[in-house]
Amino acid sequence: MPTVNLNRDGLFTKLGKTFTESEFDELCFEFGIELDEVMRVKSSAMLVRPFVVCAVLRGVTFTKERYESFIDLQDKLHQNICRRRSLVAIGTHDLGKIKGPFTYEAQIPEEIEFTPLKQDRSFNARELMEFYKGDQKLKHFLHIIEDSVVFPVVRDSEGTVLSLPPIINGAKSAITLDTTDVFIECTATDLNKAKIVLNTMVTMFSEYCAEPFCVEPVDVVDCTGKETTYPDFMTRFVDADVDYINKRIGTSIDRKTMAALLCKMQLQTKLGADEKTLRVEVPPTRSDILHPCDIAEDVAIAHGYNNIARTVPKAYTIASAQPINKFSDAVRDEVARSGFSELLTWILCSHDDNFANVLREDNGNSAAIVANPSSLDVQVARSSLLPGALKALGANKDAPLPAKLFEVGDVVVLDPTADVGARNSRRLLVLYSNVHSGFEVVQGVLDRVMQVVGIAKFDGSDFGYQLEASSEPTYFPGRQAYIMREGKRIGVFGIVHPDVCAKFDIVSPTSILELDLEPLMPTLKKA
Repeated sequence: MPTVNLNRDGLFTKLGKTFTESEFDELCFEFGIELDEVMRVKSSAMLVRPFVVCAVLRGVTFTKERYESFIDLQDKLHQNICRRRSLVAIGTHDLGKIKGPFTYEAQIPEEIEFTPLKQDRSFNARELMEFYKGDQKLKHFLHIIEDSVVFPVVRDSEGTVLSLPPIINGAKSAITLDTTDVFIECTATDLNKAKIVLNTMVTMFSEYCAEPFCVEPVDVVDCTGKETTYPDFMTRFVDADVDYINKRIGTSIDRKTMAALLCKMQLQTKLGADEKTLRVEVPPTRSDILHPCDIAEDVAIAHGYNNIARTVPKAYTIASAQPINKFSDAVRDEVARSGFSELLTWILCSHDDNFANVLREDNGNSAAIVANPSSLDVQVARSSLLPGALKALGANKDAPLPAKLFEVGDVVVLDPTADVGARNSRRLLVLYSNVHSGFEVVQGVLDRVMQVVGIAKFDGSDFGYQLEASSEPTYFPGRQAYIMREGKRIGVFGIVHPDVCAKFDIVSPTSILELDLEPLMPTLKKA
């Protein structure tokens, strides 16, 4: 059926009369005109979860098995690509029980009152936060919005609360086995992830619609008036070189055979004039395909790994650990023997975690910035091990004290002499958190590491290390020191500033040592 977009006020002017939403719906029904559903986004939503995408499935036939599969798919998506609802939260509703157009906004918790799923009384949003702290499933998602001044909420045209994302849906729009029309809304902090999740939901279940694989779009109008129609089924194309694929998997498959193999993997190909290239059409169901290497993997799977001929390597090499890795393992072993548990955190982090949350300023030349980051958590390559360690401590604040943690890992340092403008630098971080600060504990670890490496305290020679007063805003004034050697700063330790602890939800006094390991390596032979 063709779709025509019209300006509402302009249409009413031409008709010479203004209609309410219900009156206009009735008028369209009399003329056999069907209106698409609309989701209007208010500017307040920008403060908490700025994006929403929607779709409608009409004439769905639910059986017990299909219903359970529908719920299970949502749970699996929430746990994986949605990152436990922090990036995307899915809401599914019985369209027959609600009435569009819909509104997505953010309100103070006391203004949001509704009866949630599986409950028989009404709560306001603040009461719900307290109520669900005892729920074994939902309590894990409360932290996403509970500290926000406003909470996101989806309402229909009559003001009925459909959902309080990412926590719970309303009871009125609950889906049952008798539901035939399903309204799907995905609120998100990451628009790309939201579109992938919506596409997955509708492509998996549109086969159960009255008209199989038919999805009704929803127009989302943002706070600026910009209108976008979802779901977005725009087809992507990935060009893959035949020789590249054969080299990657160790085969000599011709282009036509590759096309047939990819067809088995639900990937259609176009054979152009270039005999060396495959143009692969990527459907909405295959959001995992990002690069030609993903095409090569699908060719290998369809061909069969057991059908790939085994070959002897053309050259023999003797494996050996890189000196920096061997040295790092020795440091790990020594710190672990001192009673500390090792961390392994992401090298990518948010810009705020790398700078503002540790009270450091970004001068524009301090960190490698990720272009077009997929989410707020991967904006920069960390320039310190601090953010990951503090986030880990904050996430485990219920664990018994003392917390004794360490990490040996790389940070990214901008270096104009490097071929890519940046290089990795190996560092050691030691963290101690208890009812007292433990400043002397991390200093003791420093002394032990230096002793094992073979560097004595400064005795007038250039070989030793010494401590100098520092003024890092991350640490408490007067309770911090730089670690110096040969006139160069190789590390810092101190008591973490209370404002930094508050940013990471840390309640106990915490001391941290961060040490650059690479300047210590030459001394290992002398020790």
